[in-house]
Amino acid sequence: MWYWSDGMGWGLGLVMVVFMVLFWGTIIALVVWGIKKLTERGGSETGARGKSPLDIARERYARGEITKEEFDRIKQDLS
Repeated sequence: MWYWSDGMGWGLGLVMVVFMVLFWGTIIALVVWGIKKLTERGGSETGARGKSPLDIARERYARGEITKEEFDRIKQDLS
């Protein structure tokens, strides 16, 4: 008849299946994470997330990037 050994092969096969599932699960998770990061919208690069346009204009005016007249015009346009 067929010789199936003493069952030691099943344990190794099960371990290999578990590691294969973990490997491919990790690969798929990394691909999904990478696509999500590449397609995110917003100002995360500039740190402007959550700030209103008027807040940004105030900061630019405080740093001296725009004049008082420009700030007043922006403030009037936004209101």
